[in-house]
Amino acid sequence: MTGALLAHQGGWDELLLVAAPVVVIAVLLVIADRRAKRALDRGRGEPSVPGSAGDLGEPDDTPGPGPAG
Repeated sequence: MTGALLAHQGGWDELLLVAAPVVVIAVLLVIADRRAKRALDRGRGEPSVPGSAGDLGEPDDTPGPGPAG
């Protein structure tokens, strides 16, 4: 039975073997992009990546830990 399923079917089955994972990955990328845009719109802020275009190398104004001792 398995041999009949994997037998050559004129090319459409090979197309499905390649196209199905590509479609799944494309859908997951669209979902991730929408989530990222929604998170930015909600004011969660821009993802912080050192060296990105948004990183100006300016010191952070948040207070750090006090002096030890």
